[in-house]
Amino acid sequence: MATPLTGVAVLSNPVNQVDSPSSKPCSKSSEHKSPILIFLFFHKAIRSELDALHRSAMAFATGQRTDIGPLFEGYHFLRSIYKHHTNAEDEVIFPALDIRVKNVARTYSLEHKGENDLFDHLFELLNSNAQNDESFARDIASCTGALQTSVGQHMAKEEEQVFPLLIEKFSIEEQAYLVWQFFCSIPVNMMAEFFPWLSSSISPDEYQDMLKCLCKIVPEEKLLQQVIFTWMKGKNSANTVKSCEGNPQLQCCRGSSPGTLARQMEKVKCACESLKTGKRKFLDSNVNVTDTTGAHPINEILHWHNAIKRELSEIAEEARKIQICGDFTNLSAFDERLQFIAQVCIFHSIAEDKVIFPAVDEEISFFQEHAEEESQFNKFRCLIENIQSAGANSSSAAEFYAKLCLHADQIMETIQRHFNNEEVQVLPLARKHFSFKRQRELLYQSLCLMPLKLIERVLPWLVGSLTEDEAKSFLKNMHLAAPAVDTALVTLFSGWACKGHNQGVCLPSSAIGCCPVQRFSEIEEDYVRPFCACASALSTGDLTMSVQADDDKRPVKRNISQSCENNLASDSPETMNACKLSCTDRSCSVPGLGVNCNNLGLSSLSTAKSLRSLSFNTPAPSLNSSLFVWETDNSVSDNGCSVRPIDTIFKFHKAILKDLEYLDVESGKLGECDETFLRQFIGRFRLLWGLYRAHSNAEDEIVFPALESKEALHNVSHSYTLDHKQEEKLFEDISGVLSELSHLHEGMKKAHMKEDSNGSSTEFSAAHGSEFMRKHNELATQLQGMCKSVRVTLDQHIFREELELWPLFGQHFSVEEQDKIVGRIIGTTGAEVLQSMLPWVTSALTQDEQNKMMDTWKQATKNTMFNEWLNECWKGTLESSLQTEATESSISQKGIDLQESLEQTDQMFKPGWKDIFRMNQNELESEIRKVYRDSTLDPRRKAYLVQNLMTSRWIAAQQKLTQATAGVTSDGEDVPGRSSTFRDPEQQVFGCEHYKRNCKLRAACCGKLFTCRFCHDKVSDHSMDRKATSEMMCMRCLEIQAVGPICATPSCNGFSMAKYYCNICKFFDDERTVYHCPFCNLCRVGKGLGIDYFHCMTCNCCLGMRLVNHKCLEKGLETNCPICCDFLFTSSASVRALPCGHFMHSACFQAYTCSHYTCPICSKSLGDMAVYFGMLDALLAAEDLPEEYRDRCQDILCNDCDRKGTSQFHWLYHKCGFCGSYNTRVIKSETTNYNCSTSNH
Repeated sequence: MATPLTGVAVLSNPVNQVDSPSSKPCSKSSEHKSPILIFLFFHKAIRSELDALHRSAMAFATGQRTDIGPLFEGYHFLRSIYKHHTNAEDEVIFPALDIRVKNVARTYSLEHKGENDLFDHLFELLNSNAQNDESFARDIASCTGALQTSVGQHMAKEEEQVFPLLIEKFSIEEQAYLVWQFFCSIPVNMMAEFFPWLSSSISPDEYQDMLKCLCKIVPEEKLLQQVIFTWMKGKNSANTVKSCEGNPQLQCCRGSSPGTLARQMEKVKCACESLKTGKRKFLDSNVNVTDTTGAHPINEILHWHNAIKRELSEIAEEARKIQICGDFTNLSAFDERLQFIAQVCIFHSIAEDKVIFPAVDEEISFFQEHAEEESQFNKFRCLIENIQSAGANSSSAAEFYAKLCLHADQIMETIQRHFNNEEVQVLPLARKHFSFKRQRELLYQSLCLMPLKLIERVLPWLVGSLTEDEAKSFLKNMHLAAPAVDTALVTLFSGWACKGHNQGVCLPSSAIGCCPVQRFSEIEEDYVRPFCACASALSTGDLTMSVQADDDKRPVKRNISQSCENNLASDSPETMNACKLSCTDRSCSVPGLGVNCNNLGLSSLSTAKSLRSLSFNTPAPSLNSSLFVWETDNSVSDNGCSVRPIDTIFKFHKAILKDLEYLDVESGKLGECDETFLRQFIGRFRLLWGLYRAHSNAEDEIVFPALESKEALHNVSHSYTLDHKQEEKLFEDISGVLSELSHLHEGMKKAHMKEDSNGSSTEFSAAHGSEFMRKHNELATQLQGMCKSVRVTLDQHIFREELELWPLFGQHFSVEEQDKIVGRIIGTTGAEVLQSMLPWVTSALTQDEQNKMMDTWKQATKNTMFNEWLNECWKGTLESSLQTEATESSISQKGIDLQESLEQTDQMFKPGWKDIFRMNQNELESEIRKVYRDSTLDPRRKAYLVQNLMTSRWIAAQQKLTQATAGVTSDGEDVPGRSSTFRDPEQQVFGCEHYKRNCKLRAACCGKLFTCRFCHDKVSDHSMDRKATSEMMCMRCLEIQAVGPICATPSCNGFSMAKYYCNICKFFDDERTVYHCPFCNLCRVGKGLGIDYFHCMTCNCCLGMRLVNHKCLEKGLETNCPICCDFLFTSSASVRALPCGHFMHSACFQAYTCSHYTCPICSKSLGDMAVYFGMLDALLAAEDLPEEYRDRCQDILCNDCDRKGTSQFHWLYHKCGFCGSYNTRVIKSETTNYNCSTSNH
């Protein structure tokens, strides 16, 4: 996994084999050389490039480099490569995966959007005018580190989750087809740069492995292989392909040797093949054609304009026909036609913006027009989706008809106005300032901005709309503009273009240097020979026959047939126009790509639907990923919806984002060498890390399994679990750098002290200080980048989680289920974490959000003592504040706000302790009546509040008496029990028979000293309230003092009273592991909530983690043990949960089950009694009843299944006929003889 400052070797250095840990999940399939594994080579190249660029940015930040130009150029190239890679994934790989495996692809497409935003931010920074600022260089380094981390984590997750799924769910042939479609979705000009860059980024052995993958990916058509392997060789390569020569494992064409392939490629000299010799010849790039005669090549832009306007006019006419006839049955074809022309318009606009306009005049821009056209196409497409979803019988059908025609007319009007402005403003300048050669080059570069699979459809469509002379000129200009290295590519283009010519003959050789016209019937006679690149049909029958013959005799690789439209059966011009969206299936020697088929279940409509929520409005030129901005489903939006319990979880996101912003911003100040600020920063970081870990663990262990339990949501959370692992690694890396900074400061402090004591020279001190500053600056810069990385990573993680996962709870979980999830999360959170978490979360929320969050918590914990624990915590905070400050005004405003948020719902009936103690009798009675009238309170809560109100005056009097007694006797020797007691007298271990501790507690009720409450209750006629304890005695110095974890006497020097101390329970224990449960509001034995115990909010008890899936019984522990009658909730003995949901002491269970096997409360079996019941079956089978009882039956009720039935008479054992249990009881004895068949009553 990539980290901000680590990575693979620099691009220019030798690169090792692809064996990173992130690629190991795919290693098992590498034996089969899966075509998908070619993406591992691309990932390695990206990692190398990112690492090299980030190190350059770090060198720039530390002053080792001053030129930022190479950094800008490097990231510009990397962005282009990576952007087209992600767009192709969104358009090809992820839709295919989503058909086979649901709920995986969307997350990764969302990550692509986040990475694109990071690139945008980086280039905003690089293009800013802040390069002279001191912080600019460090901002660049931190931004590049964040980009490296984000992209590296994304690729590592793909290698761990996506690639294994692709290898598992798709055959080798299907994988090859997907990768081939992936290649065909990337613009041609980028492919020409992509393959050489990729080849230079890997080792020679990896290069050979990549060639093997390519041999499986590229179809067995020699011309396509010529194009791809020429790109592999780079722009300086020869026209021949010799990559497969001499290596039998790299034979790209089955049935042909590599040498034969190379020789055949050398012999190809023209786009059309001679039928007599059977040899192909490519066009000679040095054809002697006058460059200064004829029409300006730039005028070909008019051909594009006319073809687009003609197509849009036909679409508008078709829309009016649909309005007239009201027939929606053919909307899918209409939709596909619209998508095609939208692609053409968008790519035409991109070509103008990137090639034509910058060359003519950089000030010329039609950006607004292009954006308006794209928006109108998007609205048109969404309207069609609405019509299809609403149906023809919709009451708003007439409105749909009108909108359809209106949108079509608007698009037509906008395009015509835009094209007219271009033809007036741009073309005259191009004709005037550019030579014919330059004009041709601009047109060819514009064409190469399209991907292969679009060019295959566009060229026949365009040429089909031209006259013969215009088609000749178009092909001639394309051949003259193409560089020598593109000979095979331009041959492919020429063949595709000739397929659209509707005259049934090839274009004359005088136009492009090809062979003469050949009629289709002659080609059919020589079918076994190689085919003419420009062959076309004479008649309908010949065309149909040729297609069938081609399907039978030349099956395309991977059983992927070239797409063929049924309406090719007509030879009318209208029908030929209808065919121009799918022209790859004519019988022709120039091969088609074979990517328009849907053998994997993909189609343009289904792909669009599957990517509805994956698409973004980016400048990328792929149809499905950026052309149409699909509307999001408003039904899952959380804005303005009613509050749901699960929203509590996502409130933590706001607090996390607030602290992440602090780390990102404040990390820039660490370069000032302020040791105090460094300590504060470390403390804030530790708090965030601990609370983030608690949050992510709750999601991994509770929230995500709950999502995965729903059948429709399988795999939806796996990516987020991987995110948590990567984010934990980022926190660990930051912690390591902070430790280095701390050690550096400590070392510098020690060095200064040593120099002061030894009187070292000033020169040595200056050198030492210079080295310290250099290292400190490096670490501070590194840390700033890491903080930026973790902020960006978690920002994107939270954004995707709230966008993708949050709405799922409202769709698939009821309020009760959400309450249970929230209860599970809170129930695994310990008191110490909650004490830190609540102020941390509430400080990031508004008052209204605080109230809503606490209402949700109180609802989830309504059966527990959570509210009492909150009160105890607040009371403890208040008392400590009163001790340290003279007046109540010293209490922090933050604490007051927290108390108000915790108790706002109780303001009507629950005044504070101070107010209760000051009330007179009438005021108390008034408050008690308010409690009784409140219908929102459950009876248990009412009883608790009324009891506190009624006893408040007595409690106040007792406290005053205790304080008076303490004032008289604290310094005296007459306090009963003021002596040490020992748990082990021989070893002089302080304590009692119940607990090991180093102090005694002074009972608030009688003022006497006892080691524990059990010792008090044993000799007293009343019980001790341990929570009311305010004083203790240290058994070492025998001094009475305020209760606390250590002795306050100076002579004891901070002597600890016990390893564990609870300020709420006033509990000490020096030998066991104890935790305080905030929901029981008691201390219990164990490591803690979320470790070995959790608190069940329904049962209101702490249970072992292995009992997560248990039968809940509301407040099941708030009762007496059915055996010994002790109160289970506060019992110090271990308690056992029974299968029926009841509880008893473990010791009582052991004794009881020696003679019983049923619950003493509900009479259900205490375990699996199959063996015992089998023994009873054998016993009864061997037993012979008297004659008068054999046919007698009895009505019984089964205690295990709760069903009534009948059983054969017996004086002791009666078997249930439904579940086979003998745990039954007789409810009626029947004396009449009848058949004792089991029946249900």
